[in-house]
Amino acid sequence: MLRSSLGVLTTATATHGTGRDGDIPLPRLPGFVESAFSPLAYEAARQCLAERPGERSRTAVALASTAGDTTTADLASRRMVSGRVHNPLLFMQATPNSVLGYLSREFGITGQMFSLSTLDDPLTELLSMADLLLEDPEVDRVLAVGVELGGSERLAAVYEELADGRGHPAPALPADAGLAAAVLLGRPGNGTPVSIRSAEAYENEPENDSGTGTGTGTGTGTGTGTGTRAHPGDIQSLFDLAAAHQRLLQEGGSHLLVTGSRAPAFLLTADTEAKTDARNETETHAHQ
Repeated sequence: MLRSSLGVLTTATATHGTGRDGDIPLPRLPGFVESAFSPLAYEAARQCLAERPGERSRTAVALASTAGDTTTADLASRRMVSGRVHNPLLFMQATPNSVLGYLSREFGITGQMFSLSTLDDPLTELLSMADLLLEDPEVDRVLAVGVELGGSERLAAVYEELADGRGHPAPALPADAGLAAAVLLGRPGNGTPVSIRSAEAYENEPENDSGTGTGTGTGTGTGTGTGTRAHPGDIQSLFDLAAAHQRLLQEGGSHLLVTGSRAPAFLLTADTEAKTDARNETETHAHQ
């Protein structure tokens, strides 16, 4: 549960190789090879920071995934057991902190940076971390990023072990596919067009004409917009948040985002005045 409301400044998503609408070619990221993990994380983060530059010295970053860059880990271990020479780039990029370091250098971010691994809903974990980080008087914004990769039979075996026999499958994605979503958060006010707060998991939905409802999201998972996760590390709820944020910017109102059965829920509400200011700022950056 969030102790205080958060403000959603902007959101972004990036997908590669999923076969869905919106897939992009894998962005080239100097020093990172073979895997979609770091390029997609960087691309989603880049979009947020380009749209809302802000004060980078007062920006913190949190990145969440269940098992990190499994493509790199799998490739490195296969090379090792086959007796091939180890690629030093694989050693460097094996930890999620590598792309965070690259991001901080490119954008001049000097705030705290964290990598989270969780079997629970990544959105819930990231929002909780942002809520905590924003208690620091030297932090005004938190960039929260979630990444999910497809994988091999070996990855499926890892997920089965992590699920502890509860029947959660591995990501239903091709081996070279990946998804990333980012949300830039602050406290409500100060030009934040949408706020988000904890809600009761079974809070009744208002009528649809108020702009409220679970809606339909994009990305992985069930696609129902409820945020129900099919496996550990599923970042569907982050995609649902991004979709809800975009709709609220256009239509106003509110949106109840449910992350799963008997799981945390969040209520997003549009601030009409701040929404107009944010749209004007976005258009200004688009014309520069």
